[in-house]
Amino acid sequence: MSYAAYKMMHWPTGIDHCAAGFITHSPAEAAAFSSLGPTISGPEGDIDSAAARAPQRVGPTPNLVVVAANVLEVYAVRTDTVMGAEDGGTSSSAGAILDGISGARLELVCYYRLHGNIESMALLSDGTENTRDSITLAFKDAKIACLEFDDSINGLRTSSMHCFEGPDWLHLKRGRESFACGPVIKADPQGRCGAALFYGLQMIILKAAQVGQSLVGEDEPTRMLSSAAVRIDSSYVIDLRLLEMNHIKDFTFVHGYIEPVLVILHEQEPTWAGRISSKSQTCMISAFSISMSLKQHPMIWSFAKLPHDAYQLLAVPPPISGILVICANSIHYHSQSTSCSLALNSFSSQPDGSPETLKTSFHVELDAAKATWLSHDIVMFSSKNGEILLLTVVYDGRAVQRLDLMKSKASILSSGATTLGSSFFFLGSRLADSLLVQFSFGVPTSVLPDLTDECADIEGDPPFAKRIKRVPSDVLQDVNSVEELSFHNNSVPNSLDSAQKISFVVRDALINIGPLKDFAYGLRTNSDPNAAGIAKQSNYELYWLFQVCCSGHGKNGTLSALQQSIRPDLITEVELPSCTGIWTVYYKSSRGITTEDNEYHAYLIISLESRTMVLQTGDDLGEVTETVDYNVQASTIAAGNLFGRRRVIQVYAKGARVLDGSFMTQELNFTMHSSESSLSSEPLAAASASIADPYVLLKMVDGTIRLLVGDHSNCTISVNAPAVFASSSERISSCTLYRDRGSEPWLRRARTDAWLSTGIGEATDGNDGSSHDQSDIYCIICFESGKLEIFEVPSFKCVFSVEDFVSGLAILSDDLSHTKDAVIGVPDATTVSVKKEEANNIKIVELAMHRWSGQFSRPFLFGLLNDGTLLCYHAYCYGGLESNAQCAPLSPNGSSDLDNASDSRLRSLRFRRVSIDVSSRDDISSFTRPRITIFNNVGGYEGLFLGGPRPTWVFVCRQRFRVHPQLCDGPIVAFTVLHNVNCCRGLIYVTSQGFLKICQLPSAYNYDNYWPVQKVPLHGTPHQVTYYAEQSLYPLIVSVPVVRPLNQVLSSMADQELGLHIENDVTIGDDLQKVYTVDEFEVRIMELEKPSGRWETRFTIPMQPFENALTVRIVTLQNTTTKENETLMAIGTAYVQGEDVAARGRVLLFSFSKSENSQNLFQVTEVYSKESKGAVSAVASLQGHLLIASGPKITLNKWTGSELTAVAFYDAPLHVVSLNIVKNFILFGDIHKSIYFLSWKEQGSQLSLLAKDFGSLDSFATEFLIDGSTLSLVVSDSDKNLQIFYYAPKMVESWKGQKLLSRAEFHVGAHVSKLLRIQMLPTQGLVSEKTNRFALVFGTLDGGIGCIAPVDELTFRRLQSLQRKLVDAVPHLCGLNPRSFRHFKSNGKAHRPGPDNIVDFELLSRYEELSLGEQLDIAQQVGTTRSQILSNFSDFSLGTSFL
Repeated sequence: MSYAAYKMMHWPTGIDHCAAGFITHSPAEAAAFSSLGPTISGPEGDIDSAAARAPQRVGPTPNLVVVAANVLEVYAVRTDTVMGAEDGGTSSSAGAILDGISGARLELVCYYRLHGNIESMALLSDGTENTRDSITLAFKDAKIACLEFDDSINGLRTSSMHCFEGPDWLHLKRGRESFACGPVIKADPQGRCGAALFYGLQMIILKAAQVGQSLVGEDEPTRMLSSAAVRIDSSYVIDLRLLEMNHIKDFTFVHGYIEPVLVILHEQEPTWAGRISSKSQTCMISAFSISMSLKQHPMIWSFAKLPHDAYQLLAVPPPISGILVICANSIHYHSQSTSCSLALNSFSSQPDGSPETLKTSFHVELDAAKATWLSHDIVMFSSKNGEILLLTVVYDGRAVQRLDLMKSKASILSSGATTLGSSFFFLGSRLADSLLVQFSFGVPTSVLPDLTDECADIEGDPPFAKRIKRVPSDVLQDVNSVEELSFHNNSVPNSLDSAQKISFVVRDALINIGPLKDFAYGLRTNSDPNAAGIAKQSNYELYWLFQVCCSGHGKNGTLSALQQSIRPDLITEVELPSCTGIWTVYYKSSRGITTEDNEYHAYLIISLESRTMVLQTGDDLGEVTETVDYNVQASTIAAGNLFGRRRVIQVYAKGARVLDGSFMTQELNFTMHSSESSLSSEPLAAASASIADPYVLLKMVDGTIRLLVGDHSNCTISVNAPAVFASSSERISSCTLYRDRGSEPWLRRARTDAWLSTGIGEATDGNDGSSHDQSDIYCIICFESGKLEIFEVPSFKCVFSVEDFVSGLAILSDDLSHTKDAVIGVPDATTVSVKKEEANNIKIVELAMHRWSGQFSRPFLFGLLNDGTLLCYHAYCYGGLESNAQCAPLSPNGSSDLDNASDSRLRSLRFRRVSIDVSSRDDISSFTRPRITIFNNVGGYEGLFLGGPRPTWVFVCRQRFRVHPQLCDGPIVAFTVLHNVNCCRGLIYVTSQGFLKICQLPSAYNYDNYWPVQKVPLHGTPHQVTYYAEQSLYPLIVSVPVVRPLNQVLSSMADQELGLHIENDVTIGDDLQKVYTVDEFEVRIMELEKPSGRWETRFTIPMQPFENALTVRIVTLQNTTTKENETLMAIGTAYVQGEDVAARGRVLLFSFSKSENSQNLFQVTEVYSKESKGAVSAVASLQGHLLIASGPKITLNKWTGSELTAVAFYDAPLHVVSLNIVKNFILFGDIHKSIYFLSWKEQGSQLSLLAKDFGSLDSFATEFLIDGSTLSLVVSDSDKNLQIFYYAPKMVESWKGQKLLSRAEFHVGAHVSKLLRIQMLPTQGLVSEKTNRFALVFGTLDGGIGCIAPVDELTFRRLQSLQRKLVDAVPHLCGLNPRSFRHFKSNGKAHRPGPDNIVDFELLSRYEELSLGEQLDIAQQVGTTRSQILSNFSDFSLGTSFL
């Protein structure tokens, strides 16, 4: 019996739902914050002063909430304003300027992975200035959770949960088990209630609490200044069957009534395509006034005879109000008094006797369109083929006169649209990258010069304007930076100009690699062919694999190249044994030649074990060790710049030197202080150093610290031993300096006297303007007891202290602050003294704190434990002055209740633990080299590099971590950045084998994703990809939509005689002038060019008209005439000609041959083609034979070199979706009848059925799972489950081997479209005799990638008992139960539950986020140790890091 583990490696990226609301701040706070311009903006009408214009036209911007499958993310929109529109022309490099905004981007606020897929989302907002919105989520069957943002933990917390499942609510289902769509939830615009539709016809009304009564009670004195969020009070159910409704299509709340009014779109009696001519107006809308106190819902108006294809309701915002009914072919406006409609094409029908409807000037179909209101009378549609349409509601007073629809530009195929404030909208997509777009009514003058510049809009990222690679390839390919859309309205009472112009600029994009239809893996461009020689641990060749995925659809179709780990592009390498550290330093000979950002490095300092090398980094690296005054006889501990890059400091064990270029200006020797030892001043060695201009913090060998203080006036330094630590006996385990830089240092906001200190003048202009922007220096020290303290430098006044930093609590707050309020959900681990040995051995060996660029960025704090765990914390402010920390000078009134005892403490500073997946588990002694290197610009990215045995890059993008390992060179001992002429924004690192490598990050990849990704636009829909290893080619099936005349389409579809009838029949002629869109298929053979990293199409094989290519595979066939193996490309196709023509298909075989001319390396020639009776849906090679699934028959063929001859066949039930082969075993999945297991016997030449699954299952993908000698069969199905079967003819319950037995079953929560078998890497921890273990990598339609891998029984039992413990031990957001989420979902079909033999790493990974005390407790309850659990985790992630 074998066991498996499930692990997601790349979380879903396809966005299902998006919404906008004030989650983290109320509109009033946002308005106060945005008005902090140079002048405080006046009332609305005042736009005289250019400076006040920018913050005001934009208005308060809400948060963006997006949902991708089970991932919930909250973003804030950050804008870069241009003060005054006059200087717009100068900064056009950053992008077009619109409304005084030069750029905008999304920044992550919080991110959660839930144990359940979110079916629907609504934001409850009561529309007032000073309350926040809350998020309501609906989950499968009937669960609702309401979330609000909690300032004290800087994240979301559940405020209420509502469940309508289980025995008490069975009567709501009315005996049905499966429902067509999941729950839908909508909210009242005034925030009085929400409504959720469950089980088809049950409407649940959620009543919101009265604001101000129960929200802020005596139990929550801490929330007095931060605004409260809307909460749900109670709920009740309305059975819509009693209101004589049968089929509900949509519902929404409308504006403009005293009580909430719910409008429901429902179909009275159903119709179908064959009855449209006689029965097409079947829908109606009914409006109900919801009285929540009486629980009554009288109908106030209704309107019948709407078209059958109505599918969506849009509530028109005030002052118009009313409702828009969106149909596929028409749009109707209804309110209690007036109604009007607009026909979109010739298919729209209207009831008899109704007034003539207006028609649009162009034809468009609106089914499956997403809509959002840009203003109170303009609604934007994103249609099913990616066009943007704008609908204007023309009104006079409250009477709507007509609807005007006009086309705008093309865009992405979207799954949702939402408007963010008054100047942005967001298009979420499952098929392409989601876009943040800024729009403006009326084009400001500064935009016009940019109209021609295609790229100006997307670059904008002020810190590094060159960062063009943040832009995904398929962002609005056909959109210029600014579009003008003219509305030509003849009588327009409601718009000011007669032609209103709207301009668009794309500001940001969230990457999406879904839906993954198929993937293959092959070698990278910069792979190292002879890597096997030096790689000791395992066959590293697997590491250079990367994955090529088919993702997207239609014009958004892309080829995504993904890799799990980074492999930098090598510029040069030299052998350099026994290196212990490298640093690059700047040197400003005279002040201010170049800007700070673009200055080249001057020297590279390399520290060996007993000496130091110095290299000049000019045009080339030249060694200048002999000619400089550096101490080259000793090994260097640290080197860096002081005094605004005018001096270099070199710290070595016995002392330090200050250098001006290559000349030494000062030398210091470290001695014991005379006060401590009066006998003699013995020299004392330094162990580590941290540099923050103008201070250097040294940690000595004996665990004390020294501070070197620099003096700006004469550029000298002096030693200072802080007196605070002279008395204390506690040993310091690690320490670092943090420089809080910027025009307004961030930590000042966390002070209790913050409002006093922000008013100080800007920068004291010293001898060097740049180094004197206000910077506060802090020293962070961690003691061996696990206590962390932050001190001001140079006074060494303690401003923040945490007792138990080592244990990794979820929230850190200052221990000595006035009232230690208990943080919810975090048990106070300091009170329970952990008397376990394991806890006492854990120390912090390295600390780092840094704040990366960006106006709104907040500092991160990192602590590296000696067992290899990296703790990450993100700072935030919470406390008395939280709500006006931003606008502190304006409102000093919050200071009345401050106690003066701890005035200068950072009382409102808190840290929130951020989970980070760094899987290096090794013991680090306390005197190793520092491993954390912070970089501010490597190839346009910022973040930190973690050296050691498993080197890892941690990029900081949008204030979130993107963790990418770098496995190609083994352990890395030293790392630094290098920026000079030949290596722009590059890096240098030294491997443990003694090679120094100078590299750059591959620029083709985008690192702001779970894995680095390169997207290649195909301008068509990709279907299948495979890899041809001998020549590194990727054959790929692509379909491109082509517009054809209708008569051409009809004549080729029907038989010939029928075609003549059609010609004679249709006399009108105008019908045949119409066009029809058909998909044309082709097979492209693509190659990744070695040096440039660009993808090129080398060869294209077109298919015949109406022929769809279904599969492409590289097969190895044995030629029976020459007895040699040939590698061919097999393509299976099908002709799609409607239901009247019998299906047929073709099998095509192509060979690759080397060509003579040197331009093309190879030639593709067709060697065989044959028609077959059914659609050829899968091909595979079996021991030199070709296995073809055509229609319901599987045939095995042998290849003679020119012919395929059938040798065996098997009749499949309906239609084969996938074929897999191991040795002589065949596994295939049927479209409805689950999986079949066959074997091929050479001597009888027969395919015989071994066993099958007797259940009915709609298979999506199948594959073999191999664990040693055990063979299992894995299948994924249409209900988002995975099942593992095995063949055991000896077992009684297998009916003498006819039936496949279930080994495990699991609910993935996403459609698994492809499974791929990859060999697992051997790990040191598992000395297992099973060498051939294979894991299955799968891709999902949500854009997620995961793996199913075998685990041995002992590990499985341990992790399974830990998993059962974690279900209760960890608080889950929304109260969702991970066990019920992972249960097999049969969707009402009969199913016998199988064994639970899969562990879920999604839940197990929560163990690493617990605090140390909780980790030890849970490990003890499970009966194992923490280190054992963590080593199992790291073994698993090492074994599956094969991409």
